[in-house]
Amino acid sequence: MKAQVNGTSRDLAEGTSIAAVVALVGAPAKGVAVALDGAVVPRALWEKTIVPDGGVVEVLTAVQGG
Repeated sequence: MKAQVNGTSRDLAEGTSIAAVVALVGAPAKGVAVALDGAVVPRALWEKTIVPDGGVVEVLTAVQGG
C-alpha cells in the first residue's frame, strides 16, 4: 500500500501502525508528534492506529531555538 510520510510517497505493508512509521523515519524517543490525515494521534494510540492506504502521515519533532 502507499502512504505519504512527511511529504514522501512510501510503500508500507498492510497493517502498518503509526509507531512503525515513527521508527521507520528514525524519529527520537521524545519530543515527537504525529498527525494522520491532518489529525493529531495521541502517543497512547500509536501502536493501535493503522495507516490506511493513501494515508498522509506527518511526523514532527520538537527543536530548541527560536
